[in-house]
Amino acid sequence: MPMDKAIQLRKGVLELATLAVLAREECYSIEIIEHLGAHPALAATPGTVYPLLARLDKTGLVTTRWVEAPGGPPRKYYRLTGEGRAMLTGGTMAWAALSEAMTEILEKSA
Repeated sequence: MPMDKAIQLRKGVLELATLAVLAREECYSIEIIEHLGAHPALAATPGTVYPLLARLDKTGLVTTRWVEAPGGPPRKYYRLTGEGRAMLTGGTMAWAALSEAMTEILEKSA
């Protein structure tokens, strides 16, 4: 697979994974990066996650709020909106169908 195609595929997966993380709890960006990093295939840098979060905010899939942090600068927390939950539901169903189809195809080609 050409590298640009792999990058595009990973971006979509990271978006879905980020929505899933935020469905469980409100998080600030570093927490999201840590949740993703717990799964090596989903590990992402701040340079990848920050623009993703900005895009999710701009499209109304998340809302944000600033919270004072003890001993440090305020933190921007992200939370799913109703639209974000709907996107997660649709993405989850699409992922399940895609994953099932790919598994079947790959098993037949081996």
